[in-house]
Amino acid sequence: MSELLRALLQRADAGLSTVSVTLVAARGSVPQEAGARMLVGAEGLLGGTVGGGRVEARALSEAQALLQSAARTRCVTWNLQRDLGMTCGGEVTLYFERVGPPPWQVVIFGAGHCAQALAHLLLTLDCAITVVDPRADWLNRLPEHPRLARVEAELWSPPAGASAVVMTQGHRTDLPVLRALLPRADLRFVGAIGSRSKAVTLARELRESGLEEDALARLVCPVGLPVGGDTPAEIAVSVTAQLLQVRDQETA
Repeated sequence: MSELLRALLQRADAGLSTVSVTLVAARGSVPQEAGARMLVGAEGLLGGTVGGGRVEARALSEAQALLQSAARTRCVTWNLQRDLGMTCGGEVTLYFERVGPPPWQVVIFGAGHCAQALAHLLLTLDCAITVVDPRADWLNRLPEHPRLARVEAELWSPPAGASAVVMTQGHRTDLPVLRALLPRADLRFVGAIGSRSKAVTLARELRESGLEEDALARLVCPVGLPVGGDTPAEIAVSVTAQLLQVRDQETA
C-alpha cells in the first residue's frame, strides 16, 4: 500500500475530509506524468505532488475550494500557457475527489483560552475540528490530533453543514467573521461568545453593515446553554452541549 493511500485511509478513519488530486492525463511539455497524485486537507498540502510550481498551486487552491463545497468530485483541464501563464506548451487534466467528510464538523474562530478548552473537549467526541486564528503561537498550543486542523488566517470559509463558533480576541475581530458567516444558509449553526449586551451591539453593527435580517436571525449569541460559570472549561461544556443539541435535533 502506498504512503499516500495509507494516509488517506487513516484520515478517513479519523473522520477528516481530504481531497485526492490525480493527474489523469498529460499532453505536451508538462511538469509531471499521468498518475501523479497529491493529498490536500484543510491545513494545506499533506503529501505527494502533481508537478510543483503554478500547476500545484492552482490545484491546491481548487482542492481547498472543493473541501468547502457540497460537491465530491471535480475534473479540470488546464492549458499551461493559456490558463496558468506558463511557458510550457502542454496540457494537464486533473481529477479531484473528496474523501469524507465526517458528518459533524465544527469550526472554531479564535485559538484563545476558551477556544483551547472547547477544542480539547470536542476531541473527546466524534467530530472533526478546524481552528482558525492568525496567531501561529496560539494555534501551536493546540494538541496534535488527526481530527484537528489548524488554519492560520483571520477568515476561512467552513464547508457546508459545519457548525461555527466565533470566539476571537474580541468584538472587533468577531464582527468581520460573523459578517462572512451569517449569510451562509448552508451552515448548521453560527454562534458567538459574549454577553447579552455584546449581542445587542453586534446585531446593531451587523445591520449597519448591510446584513439582512434573515441572515442576522441565524446568530446565536451568547453561544452555549445556560449552565456552568465563566471559566474556559465550563464555557466549553456549555458550548459543546449546545452543539450536541443542534446536531441531535437535526438527526432525530
